[in-house]
Amino acid sequence: MSEEFKIEIVNPEKSFLSKEDVTEVIVPAFEGEIGILKDHISIISFLKPGIIVIYSKSGEDKFYVEDGIIEFKNNNLSVLTSSIYNLKDIEKNKIQELLKLAEEENSKVEMSDQTKYLIDQKIEVLRSIN
Repeated sequence: MSEEFKIEIVNPEKSFLSKEDVTEVIVPAFEGEIGILKDHISIISFLKPGIIVIYSKSGEDKFYVEDGIIEFKNNNLSVLTSSIYNLKDIEKNKIQELLKLAEEENSKVEMSDQTKYLIDQKIEVLRSIN
């Protein structure tokens, strides 16, 4: 019996990725990292800055996301995000540019606790990639 399911990642520019041989996906949700396997209970969740890890028959892929929404239903995982980067393809100077922008934003005096939390998450993840 097959243990595979389908994932589709969409950003505003295009359908970023579509795979049908996925065996597990780990996503950085607000509740914590969520591991999704075939026949997982239906779920909708918001993403925080972090790394999406996709395990499939063709190997492992890692993507950096800053935000988004996931929905898993009927063995289809949909990821909608405004910003996603493949860690294999991203250049080191792009990571440093994103980190610099996050650190500048973090130095602002007026911000909500939620905004501060998200910026801190972004900085931590970008430093771990760098």
